[in-house]
Amino acid sequence: QEARRPRVTLRAQPAVAVAPARVVLTAELTGGADDFEEYYCPLVEWNWGDDTVSEALVDCDPYEAGKTQIKRRYTVQHQFRRPGAFKVYFHLKRKDKTLASASATVQVQEGGAGPSY
Repeated sequence: QEARRPRVTLRAQPAVAVAPARVVLTAELTGGADDFEEYYCPLVEWNWGDDTVSEALVDCDPYEAGKTQIKRRYTVQHQFRRPGAFKVYFHLKRKDKTLASASATVQVQEGGAGPSY
C-alpha cells in the first residue's frame, strides 16, 4: 500500500515577497498510483499561517479501481497583508482524518511607502 501512495510537495511562488504579497501555492502529488483510492475526491484544506484557513470539497463521480484518476495538482493564490514568516500547510483530508500533508514557508517583508509625487 505504501508503495502506491503518492508523495505530496508544496511550493510557494514567490517564497519571499513584500507586503501586501500575492503568493501562488502549488501542491503536487508525485509517484504512486494514479488510482490511489484514499486520495480520490478529498477535502482540501489550506492553513495559511496568518490565522486564516480555506477548504474546498468537490463533487466527484464514484470511484472505479483501475479507471479513476486522482488529482495531482492543486494551485491557489493567497494574499498576505502583513510582514512575517508564514508556514503554510496543505492537507488532504477525509472527514476529520488527515491523509497527507505538506508545508512551505513564505517570507513577507515590510512594504515600502512607494514613490511620492
